[in-house]
Amino acid sequence: MTLDFRNLNMLWSSLLIETLQRLGLETTIICPGSRSGPLAVAAAEHLHIEAIPILDERSAAFFALGLARRTGIPVALICTSGTAGANFYPAIIEAHEGRVPLLILTADRPPELRHCHAGQAIDQVKMFAHYPSWQAELSLPNPEPERLAYLRQTMVYAWMRSQRPTPGPVHLNIPFRDPLAPIPDLKTQSLASGFDAEHFFAAVQTQPTLARVKIPETIWAQWRQCERGIIIAGPAQPLQAKEYCVAIATLAQHLNWPILAEGLSPLRNFAHLNPLLVSSYDLMLRNSDLAHRLTPNFVIRIGELPTSKILRSWLQKTDPLQWLIAPEHHNLDPLHSRIKHLPLSIQQLAEALPRPPIAQDQSEQDRSANAYIKQWLTADQETRQDVEQTLAKTDELLEPKVSWVLSQYLPSHTPLFIANSMPVRDAESFWQPNDLNIQPYGNRGGANGIDGTLSTALGIAHRHRPTVLLTGDLALLHDTNGFLHSLEGHLTIILINNNGGGIFEMLPIAQFDSTFETFFATPQQVDFAQLGATHGVAHTCIQSWEHLIQLINPLPTEGIRVLEVRCDRKLDTQWRRQQFQHFSDIKFT
Repeated sequence: MTLDFRNLNMLWSSLLIETLQRLGLETTIICPGSRSGPLAVAAAEHLHIEAIPILDERSAAFFALGLARRTGIPVALICTSGTAGANFYPAIIEAHEGRVPLLILTADRPPELRHCHAGQAIDQVKMFAHYPSWQAELSLPNPEPERLAYLRQTMVYAWMRSQRPTPGPVHLNIPFRDPLAPIPDLKTQSLASGFDAEHFFAAVQTQPTLARVKIPETIWAQWRQCERGIIIAGPAQPLQAKEYCVAIATLAQHLNWPILAEGLSPLRNFAHLNPLLVSSYDLMLRNSDLAHRLTPNFVIRIGELPTSKILRSWLQKTDPLQWLIAPEHHNLDPLHSRIKHLPLSIQQLAEALPRPPIAQDQSEQDRSANAYIKQWLTADQETRQDVEQTLAKTDELLEPKVSWVLSQYLPSHTPLFIANSMPVRDAESFWQPNDLNIQPYGNRGGANGIDGTLSTALGIAHRHRPTVLLTGDLALLHDTNGFLHSLEGHLTIILINNNGGGIFEMLPIAQFDSTFETFFATPQQVDFAQLGATHGVAHTCIQSWEHLIQLINPLPTEGIRVLEVRCDRKLDTQWRRQQFQHFSDIKFT
């Protein structure tokens, strides 16, 4: 146990940190500052908590986000008073939208120094609006037993709310009076001898797991009787990727329904587990005749919708009855579909599967269902073969081919963070099924911005397997303070440098030449080799696809490096449009 009785602020802070550690806290991210001194010292001196100093609060928050996203365990962020905490805001929004557990601990001035122009004092109460799952301001430190019990139970509740009913950020605003350093105070020190820690912390323990659920037989009967059903697996970053994939495969094989798995789902990287896997739907559904023939009656959606706008438009047009499988209480349906929400995980659903019905003679309905799934699998195979043939003979450095190459040549079990804008969309269209057990990550909770791309990837890589970040140039430049981190592990950054925002080339605004290049594409003239040298980051300019393949397998075990792939965004856009038109014209068998 690590309680610090040197003075009241240290007792208050160390009790707060000790309670969280007993609940399961493993890591705190500490940003420098004076008002947060008691919290920083308590966290830094705790024997069982890793304390990581990070200078930039915005970068620190995304680092914490990446770490918490990978582990599922809340990470605590500590900062001083004033605008320091405001820099956490983008990551807090992403944590809310992406259901990632964070504990935000903002130190503050005491009440008498607010609203009077005291230095470094702003209104921090509810400064993150409605984005925290729960938020509160703690009382000023007080040594009375009932107030220490209040602090303990507030931490217990805050820890619980960061994970239930839906994971997300929790904000605690924590005021301190001087002294902020651990200056000894005899009155507080005298409390140590009478403090019964075993009794005080007796009920503080990790949270129990959720109980098994039961699904009404009427739902199973509806699904089994459906002639034309599909399963859609959206972006997912499960803690146990293989178990997640097995659960979906179990459901699919029980129902004999195809699985449409997006690029940010691990399903495409455990292909042998899922014989009913379909990965090319974004390309297939551009063919209006095929899209009509594949119209489903029922859809089971696992989590969020995939990135594909083509898929979303198809679901809106066909309007099938849907079931959403997601343990969160969030509304995950931007299409406002005919949808029923079953608040459970796919693992819980698979565990609740009833025993298979007794085999009977195949009815006309069964034959129709078999024909339906055969259409999906045949069209997917034909599309993937077309993609393979097209990209295999493409020698020039082309942005869409990067995802295709990575899906075949990354080392097994590599964590891969895919940045927003074009990288995640190319992964959706061109990431090929494999058995590499790769776990993809992305900030696709709903905010979908380029904020904190590098820092999030560093958080995922921290004390973990060698990790890869696939990003465009603007997303990387937006977060270069991430290079200030001292990473324990390795991150390879595959940088697609097309001198601007490639995604805007795909949008109608690209037709307006007078403003497009300057205000939307926003080309930057940064020499990434020099930028890397400034931060001690290795840099290599990729010369060919063979060169890239040689450098990504195997991966180094420590440090940060940049592999720069220089592309022409206008040629990339032209290629995409030509290929998308090609797929829409195919006559599928």
